[in-house]
Amino acid sequence: MNPTPQFITSRDNAQIKLLRRLAQDNTACRQQARVWLEGDHLCRAALARGRVPSLAVFTEAAWSETGGHWGQVLTDLPLSHASPTPAPPDILVLPESLMASLSGLESPSPMAFVVPLPVLPQGVLPGQSAVVLDRVQDAGNVGSILRSASAFGFAQVLALKGTAALWSPKVVRAGMGAHFGLHLVEGLTSDDLRDLNLPLLVTSSHAGDAVHERRWPWPCVWAFGHEGQGVGEALMASASQQVRIAQPGGEESLNVAAAAAICLYASVAGR
Repeated sequence: MNPTPQFITSRDNAQIKLLRRLAQDNTACRQQARVWLEGDHLCRAALARGRVPSLAVFTEAAWSETGGHWGQVLTDLPLSHASPTPAPPDILVLPESLMASLSGLESPSPMAFVVPLPVLPQGVLPGQSAVVLDRVQDAGNVGSILRSASAFGFAQVLALKGTAALWSPKVVRAGMGAHFGLHLVEGLTSDDLRDLNLPLLVTSSHAGDAVHERRWPWPCVWAFGHEGQGVGEALMASASQQVRIAQPGGEESLNVAAAAAICLYASVAGR
């Protein structure tokens, strides 16, 4: 039997207030120990990684059109994903205007999941390939780098202090599900990276070998820095190798997410 949805129409409902903070406040995910996933693609990406939502939210129109399908999917999740969840997720159905008041998107999605914030062992995984973010501040860039890291088989993303919060709503949206396939650690310093015991490759706009001119060690650690200032002095000093991307078109530099995608692909393509 499909779960019975709860219909809510008031903006002042206590549960709606919590969801609004979760969807729009970068710190709420830590405070509430859960994550807002908005949109069909992101919700399905979480399910594909075995993440069982604690709550599913639909607009009235979406529930009317797809409620039968999603009700069955959500009912089957605890068994199909071997989850400890003893019952299907709760379901909320909202007017479109109320869903829009929660959304951080220009065009609000008709559905969203709330999943528990993953509890991962703290600290780096020694000997495991990694991407280090050194004060990368744009949420879109951070999410895009997480997608590249996951796509090219890196095990972990390690964020130094000053980097955008990895579980903030904008980073989660830009990551499009990559979060659930990575070991993620935040608030690190360059000293915390010593336990990795792997070659550290640091990007530079002007120094080092061109990324396409040689094969790179594997496993390894790639470091990408602040959008304007680049990688900091501490990481530069401890780097095994500086790497640059040849730009015959004459541009001074690349967007950090684009540079990361090029370097990570080059790193695994030469294996």
